Amino acid sequence: MQCYFCKNYLAVTDRIGRQESCSHCGNDLHICKNCDFYDVTAYNECRESQADRVVDKEKANFCDYFTPGRGMACHARTNSVTDAKKKLEQLFKK
Repeated sequence: MQCYFCKNYLAVTDRIGRQESCSHCGNDLHICKNCDFYDVTAYNECRESQADRVVDKEKANFCDYFTPGRGMACHARTNSVTDAKKKLEQLFKK
């Protein structure tokens, strides 16, 4: 998996626990933005319909559905939506 914060790749051989942190930057790993289900276009920004709502997507949480994301593919959705919103906002600026 790829760390959301430092973008370094980490070898994941087992489940990622709630208190695990990145060996490169020290940030939490068990966060929504590192999960394969994370999607800003989905309800509660999660494609897993049974998952509880997590408010802070960049902090460790207790979600049982956490699945390590596959590279930055899950963040490509985030970036494209963010870019689209920025372009739309620029249209209405004076």
